[in-house]
Amino acid sequence: MDVTGVTPESAQAVGLPTLFLLVALGALVPVVPTGALVSSAAVVAFHQTLPFSLLFVFTTATVAAFLGDLALYWLGGRGVGSRNGSRWLSSLHRRVTNDRLEQARRRLDEHKVQVLVLSRLMPAGRIPVMLACLLSRMPLRRFARGDVPACLAWSAAYSLIGILGGSLFPEPWQGVAAAVVLTLLISATPTAWRRLRGTAGAPG
Repeated sequence: MDVTGVTPESAQAVGLPTLFLLVALGALVPVVPTGALVSSAAVVAFHQTLPFSLLFVFTTATVAAFLGDLALYWLGGRGVGSRNGSRWLSSLHRRVTNDRLEQARRRLDEHKVQVLVLSRLMPAGRIPVMLACLLSRMPLRRFARGDVPACLAWSAAYSLIGILGGSLFPEPWQGVAAAVVLTLLISATPTAWRRLRGTAGAPG
């Protein structure tokens, strides 16, 4: 037992519910860096001696992301069929430019629900595709079937980033720092790329 009285079991008992709540909240309010949270939790789990720690992190993140997505889709769907719309649907519209929404619609027409997997893996790709699904009036059940593999792939990708960070550094905090930096860089890359393209395409 640790001299502080904190055992790996007690840390996990606190950490997993917290991870679940933050990832679910991040799915509803996309300002929480959920990818960095999952990667950090995977680093900590990698350094633990408890069996199945990484599996618990992966499962918790997957279920939380899935339930958060379903909740957001249901809330947004209430506004699609309403004459006055809804606060959640308006919030989704504000986060997506017309160009990105049109691109998401084209991908949805070409690849159907399979595009959900890619949208979850691409930084800032989830909301445009979800909005396109809502505006096409895709039933919640059909959206859920496509979102299951999307959340599995997302959770696996960020867990692997955490495992990589944990394997490269001897101390958990070092791995957490590396995982957070890497996930933030991944998240910022699409925005930086769009700005560079916009600058390059602007008239001189």
